[in-house]
Amino acid sequence: MAATATPAGYYGRHIFFCLNDRKNGEDSCAHHDAQSGFDRCKSRVKQEGLSGPGKVRVNKAGCLDRCAGGPVAVVYPEAVWYTFVDADDIDEIVESHLKKGEVVERLLLPPDVGR
Repeated sequence: MAATATPAGYYGRHIFFCLNDRKNGEDSCAHHDAQSGFDRCKSRVKQEGLSGPGKVRVNKAGCLDRCAGGPVAVVYPEAVWYTFVDADDIDEIVESHLKKGEVVERLLLPPDVGR
């Protein structure tokens, strides 16, 4: 009888970008151009050949309840939370974390930042 391996997840990593837009005037990630970060990440992941089964999935998310640090993104399965400002930050997350598995310390969202 042949040994069977435990099946791995369909993707190696997910990165979720909060794209929530609060209509009541409260601050939210959409007010900090989170969509541009999402678009840049999705594009770079494809360019780098990192997308697809066993690799990386870039996902939109609703509120992740960490608005005070917005815009925010979180990488699973590591549960690493990032904040970002521009395309260079996204490029660094893609190159370091999504490609090489190295956390980008300077972009970490402090653990006490919430809504």
